[in-house]
Amino acid sequence: MLDLSTLNPQQRQAVETIRGPVLILAGAGTGKTRVITFRIAHMVRHGIAPGNILGVTFTNKAAREMQERVSKLLPKRRTGDGKKPERPTICTFHSLCVKILRQHIEKLGYKKNFVIYDESEQLAAVKKILSAISIKGEKVDPGAVLGLLSKFKNGGENSRMFVDPNLRALATHVAKRYESALHACNAVDFDDLILLTLRLFKEHPDALQACRDQYRFVMVDEYQDTNASQFELVHALTKEHRNFCVVGDDDQSIYGWRGAEIANLLNLEEHFPEVKVIKLEQNYRSTSTILNAANAIIKNNARRRGKTLWSGKGAGAKIQLNTYGSDEDEAREVVSQIEFKRLAHRIPWKDCAILFRTNQQSRPLETALRTAGVRYHLIGGQSFFDRREIKDFLAFLKTFINPNDDISLLRIANVPARGLSDVTMERLLGASHERKCSVFAAMKNPLVTTQFQKHTRECIEAFVAFVECEQNQLQTTENSFRLQTWAENFLNETGYFGELKRLEKNPENAEARIRNLRELMATMDGAGNAPTERLENFLESITLDNEREEEKENTQDAVTLITMHSCKGLEFPHVFVVGLEDGLLPHSRSKVEGTMDEERRLFYVAVTRAMQTLAISHCGGRKKYGQVLPCHPSPFLKELPAELVEHSDAKSKTPVGQASGKTLFAAMRSAVSE
Repeated sequence: MLDLSTLNPQQRQAVETIRGPVLILAGAGTGKTRVITFRIAHMVRHGIAPGNILGVTFTNKAAREMQERVSKLLPKRRTGDGKKPERPTICTFHSLCVKILRQHIEKLGYKKNFVIYDESEQLAAVKKILSAISIKGEKVDPGAVLGLLSKFKNGGENSRMFVDPNLRALATHVAKRYESALHACNAVDFDDLILLTLRLFKEHPDALQACRDQYRFVMVDEYQDTNASQFELVHALTKEHRNFCVVGDDDQSIYGWRGAEIANLLNLEEHFPEVKVIKLEQNYRSTSTILNAANAIIKNNARRRGKTLWSGKGAGAKIQLNTYGSDEDEAREVVSQIEFKRLAHRIPWKDCAILFRTNQQSRPLETALRTAGVRYHLIGGQSFFDRREIKDFLAFLKTFINPNDDISLLRIANVPARGLSDVTMERLLGASHERKCSVFAAMKNPLVTTQFQKHTRECIEAFVAFVECEQNQLQTTENSFRLQTWAENFLNETGYFGELKRLEKNPENAEARIRNLRELMATMDGAGNAPTERLENFLESITLDNEREEEKENTQDAVTLITMHSCKGLEFPHVFVVGLEDGLLPHSRSKVEGTMDEERRLFYVAVTRAMQTLAISHCGGRKKYGQVLPCHPSPFLKELPAELVEHSDAKSKTPVGQASGKTLFAAMRSAVSE
């Protein structure tokens, strides 16, 4: 049910303004997701066809949440032919581009069944190129080169600043070979999804017009995080019909290091002079004390759209500012405070979060939490999809879909061992380079295979037969064919399950790996009819949704450990921001690179995650490379209004009242007795 009376006046104005360019300036905690979903439902209620509405955001989690919330607001009636009614398209930038490219990519010389390389496959492609062009003895980090390739693609010329000239030259040289290597395998990477779509629009105006005709109303969430190519994409879709609504907050633009352009939001009037700006400033998350501190911090950034967050939740507790001798002292004391909250005030661990600037800061915190027996959830640990057995399994599937995908084929050609040694695969790879074909094509070429000894030749032929057999099963079976059963069979028949048991010394670890595979296989028979279509959809969803493991709801009662960059969009009742030191926040690089404003925005984002209480701390010394080095407080701490802050020393000198003391003692005794 769509009830606009539940919205505040500014939210309602944003929902009801459905034509022409609109900028919804949504401050932290002001209910922007509610506004976006209500706005989409309101458009449908006013006669706009759902199929003409496009909502774009950055993460699959956000897209899924919006889709679910919009579905609840839309009528459930079916069409006359019994089909489900049309639904708006709500997806990420990458998912949108996949939809467009699946329809039109043949115009660019690719096949429709292109594969999307994940980071490990991209890395393997870069390593292969570097091995062919690098000078012997010269060590080059393939990850650094890959990072630059991505940065160059997303950020244009600006992204080339502050990059070592030698590394920049090498990355530029690798770029052409990298694109050729991917195209030869009918593969694209994440950055290509947007860039190829832009190329499609430029070279084939009919494809652009088809997309404009379909997506007549476009909304973009987190617009401050868009990069140059994403801006170009949405501008191409909307500059004619101009029904373009962007939602964002320049004060939360913290991803400049990966190509985000805050100017896309700040300079919107240059492209849409008639844009209507609607500010959402009523915060539903935090206390007035926390918001007043956040407002005081961010007003020191000169280049921003002015807004002042306010709350009806009351003043709440003052912000605690704590100073510790070392990072280990800091970690112990923060954990001690979390335990005090749990025992004295019945605050569960899951209501507490510790925020830090860099991943390296988590080590002393994890040590202190383990020592105290406190459960915790570190966001950013090893992904489910980074586990060896999962990557092997997905490589098998990608090879069956597209045997010309060299990266996937090379990963599993000799897994389990089937007589295709590294030397054999290197020779086949060399032959594929000479003939400008894929490794699989080289394996099928008698002119290549006759150069191998009989046993090796038979192993190559057996592998080719295996791949083609599995392909035939996928292509010739009925829609009732179950991918889960098929996958279980080929893993058994190839001896992969046995290989896992053989390689793992601990039988429990081997069983855990097999269990991981079976959990994944159970999800294969999803969207689509034909087996090949279902398998392509399965692989596509995994590649686009590689954040899935991190997004799983943490059902256990556990403290959250998270970086400031990862915490945007989240909220916690009790927040501890640690390591507020000069060189950490602001980062030492920011003064050289001129990114102090972005560092301040990062602090602002951290502060605005807190709902009820906020504690900020810094150290006199921090351990680095085994030595404790002196630290100085962050200059941002001076921007906190004195009347909103309570220093730990001052608090420790305030005696606890008799009644408060009795209450605390009773609560702790009760907790201990449980």
